[in-house]
Amino acid sequence: MNFLIVFTIHCYMATVASSAPLPERNTLVEDPLAQEIVQRSRSLIEKILLSIPDTHKSSIHSEALRLNSSENANLETMAVTIGIPSAPVLKVGSEHFTLKTSLKHMSEGLQLYRATLSAVSPRLENKDKVTELLADIRDLVIQINKMLKMVQSEAVVQPTPAPVVLRLPGDYEVQVAAHLTLDRLQSFGQDMVRCLRSLDQSNEEETESKTNI
Repeated sequence: MNFLIVFTIHCYMATVASSAPLPERNTLVEDPLAQEIVQRSRSLIEKILLSIPDTHKSSIHSEALRLNSSENANLETMAVTIGIPSAPVLKVGSEHFTLKTSLKHMSEGLQLYRATLSAVSPRLENKDKVTELLADIRDLVIQINKMLKMVQSEAVVQPTPAPVVLRLPGDYEVQVAAHLTLDRLQSFGQDMVRCLRSLDQSNEEETESKTNI
């Protein structure tokens, strides 16, 4: 009987611990200034996602290179040959992916995509859309780093990302590099939207108000 009581209490405590909100999440949810940054970040990533199709259309001229195509998986070997780096994985809510880790991965991933687009941009015919996209990514990195600073208990200096060096011997390689970077940025951005939505208190309040109507 004593064993059953101890086991029941242990299970109850584990359930409470797993369902309890993380202190670092509370920092962003309960602070009005942090909420402004969260909402600004959501607005920026949504703007980036909306601009990717137009940027792709203006920069990529090959009919075979399309966003969200299953054929993109066939270009992975070429991506390695060109030297396109892979972004960190985004995931929230597990032992290995705390909010702090996810924010860090957001910052690193965005800087990686910005560096890759900057490396390929001089070889593209139409640079205007890419230039605008790079500016939005830079602004979003600033916002993400502000949130990261809020949830870090210790002062950590963010390392300056190393420049990306791509092997682009011909125009097709340039097209593939730009295409894959935009395609991956789109997927990464969609993951970011899901992460940021979970931090946006206004989103929860709007859902609750609709439920109560």
